Amino acid sequence: MAEVAAGNGIKTYLCNRATPTPVVSYGTMARKAGGAVIITASHNPGTWNGFKIKSEDGTSAPPEVTTEVEKHLSLLSENGDVKRLSVASAIRQGLVEYVDLSATYFEQLGRLVDLPALRHSDLKIVVDPMHGAGAGYLKALLDGGNLVVTHTQDERNPSFPGMERPEPIAQNLKVLGAAVRRRKAATGLATDGDADRVGAVDENGVFITTLQMYALLCLYLLEVRKQRGLIVRTITTTAMLDRLGELYSVPVKETPVGFKWVAPIMMKENALIGGEESGGYGFRGHVMERDGILASLYFLDFLAKTGKKPSQLIEYLYGKVGPHHFDRVDVSFPEEERTAIANRVSMSPHDEVAGRRVARYETTDGFRLVLDDTSWLLVRFSGTEPLLRIYAEAGSPARVRELLEAGRRMTGIGGDAI
Repeated sequence: MAEVAAGNGIKTYLCNRATPTPVVSYGTMARKAGGAVIITASHNPGTWNGFKIKSEDGTSAPPEVTTEVEKHLSLLSENGDVKRLSVASAIRQGLVEYVDLSATYFEQLGRLVDLPALRHSDLKIVVDPMHGAGAGYLKALLDGGNLVVTHTQDERNPSFPGMERPEPIAQNLKVLGAAVRRRKAATGLATDGDADRVGAVDENGVFITTLQMYALLCLYLLEVRKQRGLIVRTITTTAMLDRLGELYSVPVKETPVGFKWVAPIMMKENALIGGEESGGYGFRGHVMERDGILASLYFLDFLAKTGKKPSQLIEYLYGKVGPHHFDRVDVSFPEEERTAIANRVSMSPHDEVAGRRVARYETTDGFRLVLDDTSWLLVRFSGTEPLLRIYAEAGSPARVRELLEAGRRMTGIGGDAI
């Protein structure tokens, strides 16, 4: 990548080691670069390694930019006319410069979080970078005080052994949960392959859902930090945010799935926080992109400032918004069946689901049914993988399972749940 950029006369900063996406995103803005490219599989299997393109503000490039890039790729593949300059030659000519972006990034996080106070808390935590680029970052930020950081799966390995994909979801955090119980830690935190997403387990090693985490981060900013501003959420996130918006008199805006829809609204309206169900959260005062490392620090600060355990924070949250439980089922299907599946779902009865009246039916991104008790069911095709995703949120785990099964029946497919 650097050699081709240099061959076309473009000055390029080349990271001197594997670097998390949020670090590159902030570095792009801090160095006033024209954009960035991160080569990563993100939270997908290692064989999906590809390009994330960032704009000059560090956010994901909008569709019109990626479409233009794809157009030129097609032209280049036809004529093979690619200019290239070796890294050694490019360095001599001042066109490539090796950089370590971590120091600038650490300074930025120090402006957002009281790191000295956090370091001197009595927390004991376990961090699981899932063999990804985020290894060592939280330890480097938090070392030097009373707080104890230990690691699991911290050796970088882009084949991500022991997991199908480095996504911080329940089935991938069993090693982390066991380590938390064994070490009697306060919590466990996991970042995905490129560290722009975060997952967590409580003091008992129990998975904290991404929707619980998003609501907790909002509660932290609103109650502990006393900040106010717009909350931006995708349609697959939680109704708890709407209730928090009512309680703290802040607006909540909903978008289709994907941070590319969240970030522009955050920038335009100076939003307090934006997030999505996949565990990616962005924050005001920072680059308008997902940052699993900063989200981890905010969560730890919430624990330290309140003196509560994660399970107690969830109970505190539920005391304000009521209990909310969530789950997602991913189903594989033959690609040629996509249209038929969509037709079956769209033609299913939408006046009642699992014994409750449907209050609202939406097709903004997939097929979403909001029921009269505020629980909801969503069926949509993944935008990045050949999977059908079925999501549900309700007041109890049993009710979530009922809704997921109702969604499965609407699709009319068997397939393997992933």
